[in-house]
Amino acid sequence: MAAPSLLNWRRVSSFTGPVPRARHGHRAVAIRELMIIFGGGNEGIADELHVYNTVTNQWFLPAVRGDIPPGCAAHGFVCDGTRILVFGGMVEYGRYSSELYELQASRWLWKKVKPHAPSSGLPPCPRLGHSFSLYGNKCYLFGGLANESEDSNNNVPRYLNDFYELELQHGSGVVGWSIPVTKGTVPSPRESHTAVIYCKKDSGSPKMYVFGGMCGARLDDLWQLDLETMSWSKPETKGTVPLPRSLHTANVIGNKMYIFGGWVPQKGENIEASPHDCEWKCTSSFSYLNLDTAEWTTLVSDSQEDKKNSRPRPRAGHCAVAIGTRLYFWSGRDGYKKALNSQVCCKDLWYLDTEKPPAPSQVQLIKATTNSFHVKWDEVPTVEGYLLQLNTDLPYQAASSDFSAAPHMQGVRMDPHRQDSNSIIPNSISDTMNSAKTEHTVMKGTPVKNKPDLKSSTDSNAVLHSPLATNASNHNSCMVDMLRKNEGPHTSANLSVLSSCLDLRTVIPETSVSSTVCSAQTMVTQQTIKTESSSTNGAVVKDETSLTTFNTKSEVDETCALPATKISRVETHTAAMPFSKETPSTPVTTTKAGERQWCDVGIFKNNTALVSQFYLLPKGKQSISKLGNADVPDYSLLKKQDLVPGTGYRFRVAAINGCGIGPFSKISEFKTCIPGFPGAPSAVRISKNVEGIHLSWEPPTSPSGNILEYSAYLAIRTAQIQDNPSQLVFMRIYCGLKTSCIVTTGQLANAHIDYTSRPAIVFRISAKNEKGYGPATQVRWLQGNNKKGPLN
Repeated sequence: MAAPSLLNWRRVSSFTGPVPRARHGHRAVAIRELMIIFGGGNEGIADELHVYNTVTNQWFLPAVRGDIPPGCAAHGFVCDGTRILVFGGMVEYGRYSSELYELQASRWLWKKVKPHAPSSGLPPCPRLGHSFSLYGNKCYLFGGLANESEDSNNNVPRYLNDFYELELQHGSGVVGWSIPVTKGTVPSPRESHTAVIYCKKDSGSPKMYVFGGMCGARLDDLWQLDLETMSWSKPETKGTVPLPRSLHTANVIGNKMYIFGGWVPQKGENIEASPHDCEWKCTSSFSYLNLDTAEWTTLVSDSQEDKKNSRPRPRAGHCAVAIGTRLYFWSGRDGYKKALNSQVCCKDLWYLDTEKPPAPSQVQLIKATTNSFHVKWDEVPTVEGYLLQLNTDLPYQAASSDFSAAPHMQGVRMDPHRQDSNSIIPNSISDTMNSAKTEHTVMKGTPVKNKPDLKSSTDSNAVLHSPLATNASNHNSCMVDMLRKNEGPHTSANLSVLSSCLDLRTVIPETSVSSTVCSAQTMVTQQTIKTESSSTNGAVVKDETSLTTFNTKSEVDETCALPATKISRVETHTAAMPFSKETPSTPVTTTKAGERQWCDVGIFKNNTALVSQFYLLPKGKQSISKLGNADVPDYSLLKKQDLVPGTGYRFRVAAINGCGIGPFSKISEFKTCIPGFPGAPSAVRISKNVEGIHLSWEPPTSPSGNILEYSAYLAIRTAQIQDNPSQLVFMRIYCGLKTSCIVTTGQLANAHIDYTSRPAIVFRISAKNEKGYGPATQVRWLQGNNKKGPLN
């Protein structure tokens, strides 16, 4: 964690939508990128549900329905998947609640639930300021403040230290309350404390940590409850313990419990003894407890002044949520002077990155031309941008305009809106390799159409620090499985295709993205026809007549080794690096791979980039390693170099947040195209008939000559798949000029059901012209939960 002086707080100043009114005593949870806020009070108790999207910086009020609970403050609020539970709280001055409500956030549907009472003892009494913590399928309720008086106007406070367990039903509903029998000394009664649950990775039992609170005076004690043995203890801690406090927040990120804000005593702990002269002060102090070592670390002390408004001002009764490794803070009361009975509520929203972001997934290829790549990588939550870099074996020098003489052809800027969605795309590892994938998921009897990602926006690929990359995320194009370079030595271009495929199947398997390697004449494309995320495993494509090892060139020509792949959402994935004997050789430097200089492509706001050039750093200069106070080069002063046709480039990407640049992804390698191969077939349809199913498709929109034949393949069951589900095996079921074929019931009986996403039968279809096979289209024919077979 950064030193206190280096904490990079960010105030969110540009947002849209209906901002909730300032308040305190509210609660918040996170569902993926959404911060959901309920309740709280300031000139009346709030009863609306507010949602803030941390990606789009937008507030909105969902249209809730069902048993909508009354407004409440200082209540319990936990999230279990997309289900939120609300327990207790103050519903009006002096009147507290013991009701339990459930919100199904996927439908914004409220429901009042009635858990069974404990088998021995009474259910929890009405209360506020309690802790309500979730672990597994149970919620744990501890402490709070009750009103002993039946008259809500005559408040007689009673501090609680009772402990309840609430068992949840899966998905929706609850079972009931129970009162666990605990061992050891129970913490003293208290309210407005915090409780978090933490379990060490791969070892230990879950433990609940209770810190601070109020019991006539503010507390700074730390308690631990082992949830397996139900034993209370007071762990011995090292470091400086935060001041006694209440109405603070506690959040766990990794193995750290972060404590922020709250009320701390101004004149010692026993301030209640002098009611006319007592003051509390709110604090903006910030500390964390390492839950593995039990050591406190102070990040911002109570005595530190903030004259530049560079961090949240002191507050209590605020809310804090962790999204990824980022903490968000909103509202709360800013100071309270009891003698004057006055308070001011904050309305500001802040966030703080607690550590550098993790490495993104490997860079994946969406589309390529002779001189550009459209690439993407999986999003990393709560980051401010991505640094994309590349290197190549080519010498970094001005490109030549004569491609026939040298492979340094001047690159041409690509207009992404003019590209054909099925154009040939390179994804190869060596001069002998070609690959392609396009995926759609198909519902039974549904036509396949290449659809853009509907979540993209026209400006979603803004480049933060680079004028080179073009906005490409709204481009209706194919998204390609990325390739990883075989780490073994490569032989000459006339090496047999079979040997090349087998060598490249040794790709390191733990890659988090898809890898595709195909033969020189066979390029596989994938398609998935459905509006849900889908995952397609890699494959070894084999001819129907030979399901054993290939020994002849003719058998090998129809073969492609494809290690594990991963596709997201409804996107068409295409890649192909056509091999040609006329391909000019690429000069390779003698520099070791680890010594190659990485060049910046740019810093991007989102997770896609259109790459046609890269920046050349001055001699002796390394690429940037940090951001903010860092050496960010002035890209406008750097020389640029175009991409070269038929050339391999290695890519890596790192995420950037307020703590700096995180680690780089694993390296991916792609090759720019050589023109002339056909695109992928499109508009695939599947319909049942008496013989089995009818599979049809449209010719490629870019045939690049005459189509000589089509091939269709079916993923089949084999012992190899049972041993390694990530490696599909395909059997060719059709080869001919027609754009349709019958898949018989006998063939379907041997089909492999792919369960990597929803159950589906997988087909692949590709076209061949004079130069060879282009990218194939992979289709996932969804089977639902049908266990009787594909035709039932």
